[in-house]
Amino acid sequence: MKTFSKLILLSFLGLILAAYYIINDRQTGSVKITPMVKVQAPYPSFIYATGVVETESTNIPIGTAVPGIVTKLFVQVGQEINIGDALLSIDPRDTQEKIKLAMAEIKVADVTLTKTLHQYQINKALHDQAPKVMSQKVYLSSVDDLAIANANLALTKAKLIALEKELERHTVYSPITGKVLQSKIRVGEYIDSCCTTSKSIVVGSNQLNLRVDINENDLLRLRTKAQAMAFIRNQPELKIPLDYQYTEPSIVPKTALTGSSTERTDLRVLQVLYHLDRPLFPIYVGQQLDVFIEVPAKDS
Repeated sequence: MKTFSKLILLSFLGLILAAYYIINDRQTGSVKITPMVKVQAPYPSFIYATGVVETESTNIPIGTAVPGIVTKLFVQVGQEINIGDALLSIDPRDTQEKIKLAMAEIKVADVTLTKTLHQYQINKALHDQAPKVMSQKVYLSSVDDLAIANANLALTKAKLIALEKELERHTVYSPITGKVLQSKIRVGEYIDSCCTTSKSIVVGSNQLNLRVDINENDLLRLRTKAQAMAFIRNQPELKIPLDYQYTEPSIVPKTALTGSSTERTDLRVLQVLYHLDRPLFPIYVGQQLDVFIEVPAKDS
């Protein structure tokens, strides 16, 4: 009986502990929420917009005129580059073999030209000394053969020059002075010249622009030469003055969404480009900024 009583007591204690833990688990603990800092508009009347940082040259995916296997990469992500710096090289062995074949064809064409020239000289001498012995048809045929041999030699030399130029294109060079933004291609991978692929090197200039999307409802209030200021999101003390560059005169669907629950996805915008100087704090290509554009009081 004592053992049975102990078992019943332990069972009740287990039930009580289980109920205690279940009740405590259902109680949610306090969660600390840090509110987003509101940016104070720098102008009494303004247009609010969002902008995306991009390079002045725009992002340039590097292509190649010659498809093939990448054999060497000369740059890394974030590396500063100058115009004409080597970026990558493509396996040149196929073209090198073609160059060897073209050089052999030149030797054959040169020997053929020498043989044809000798025959022409014999025919010409015989034609000049004994016109009746050498028919006009045979003489003119030797003249034509000499011209064909000369043209064939020139053709083979032109092929060699073209192949040497093609060999130079197996090394891809930077078209601008700037920085390597991305490098997704790897040694041993195949790169194609006829399609745009994400597996490439992307470069951009060091100068930055801000592409600002202006809501179509605010277009009548927009003054392109008005003052504008960009703010780092959630950091109201970090601001960058903007210099107007140009406006793309075409209304397009908005693609740089901010994630706001009130944002319309069917909105159309006018894109305005502003130049921004690199600030003392870090800023990155593709970063989204809050933008305020001043509106004169009479237009507000």
